Amino acid sequence: MDPDGCATPVVDAERVSSVRRSLPSEETVQDLAQVFGLLADPGRLRMMAALLEGGEMCVCDLAAATGQSMSGASHALRLLRMRRVVKVRRSGRMAYYQLADSHVRMLFDLAITHARHTERESGDG
Repeated sequence: MDPDGCATPVVDAERVSSVRRSLPSEETVQDLAQVFGLLADPGRLRMMAALLEGGEMCVCDLAAATGQSMSGASHALRLLRMRRVVKVRRSGRMAYYQLADSHVRMLFDLAITHARHTERESGDG
């Protein structure tokens, strides 16, 4: 018997079939994995938090706000831009970055809310 209690490979075949039909495509799953992989880096997360709080910012201000070098900030922004997490607006020689859209803002805001919630819960125990 399986340690999780399943004595058979499928208990509810109808539910399994329904769930399989509703799962995202392989391409979508790969895209999600790449985006979440990018977000696994603390420097890039700080960059996103700065953009969430500060709105549109140039790379030098982002580097200063997050404590990163200019080259580190530029590299992080390039990776985030490649995955369409941030977008850039150019004005003369300056480049201004912002979170790409409301979905990215919502995802990041929910992640912060979840992290703070779990911190509070673990502090209670």
